[in-house]
Amino acid sequence: MNTNTLIGILIPFIGTTAGAACVIFMKNDIKPLLQKILLGFASGVMVAASVWSLLIPAMEMSEPMGKLAFVPAAVGFAAGIGFLLLMDRIIPHLHIDNGAPEGVKSSLSRTTMLVLAVTLHNIPEGMAVGVVFAGAMSGNSNITLAGALALSIGIAIQNFPEGAIISMPLKSEGKSRGRSFILGMLSGIVEPIGALLTILLASLIVPVLPYLLAFAAGAMIYVVVEELIPEASQGEHSNIATIGFAAGFIVMMILDVALG
Repeated sequence: MNTNTLIGILIPFIGTTAGAACVIFMKNDIKPLLQKILLGFASGVMVAASVWSLLIPAMEMSEPMGKLAFVPAAVGFAAGIGFLLLMDRIIPHLHIDNGAPEGVKSSLSRTTMLVLAVTLHNIPEGMAVGVVFAGAMSGNSNITLAGALALSIGIAIQNFPEGAIISMPLKSEGKSRGRSFILGMLSGIVEPIGALLTILLASLIVPVLPYLLAFAAGAMIYVVVEELIPEASQGEHSNIATIGFAAGFIVMMILDVALG
């Protein structure tokens, strides 16, 4: 594994860490309006990344299948949705604005379940980064190293608000700044671990790369539709979240086209 690849898989984790660090420098709780903007922005980045960085390359790789070139993308996408649906039902977790825990019944603390909720979101993002870097390292013409880096940067950008959204509410619930920062940071550790494991299994991944790209896309879209957009649309000023979504989508689209 070369230095560029190692840096690439760490970039999203750096984004989460930087976002979590907001709890150290900001005195007040995160404002609901800002939270809506950040949630919308993260949603836009993830949707654009799913389309430009994952689904389109998956279909381009499958062009030799002719009219059936959509099959790997469709099957992988459906499998990604199903996987996150299963994880959502199994893993005990708690969302910030929801008092009722989800998943199997557990005696875990509220703080632990809040962190698990964000960690659950980060699983498909780590997989997506690992899959595209594995594809770039294999020499696949549909995925370049620059395109893989573009995806990492885009996910890092949307991880920044995710890090802030988990660390700052923890502080408002009575946790110290230091502990809130560490918990927010650790919520993103699954991404480089998942990406690294995916790259190490590259020899097994390359033959089914289109399916795995679409799988990561489906998992990311599940997070957006089931969690981020509903949270961003609650209460007043939901149009602000829509503006944030548009901004995130445009930023990720520009990154992928310009660097890919």
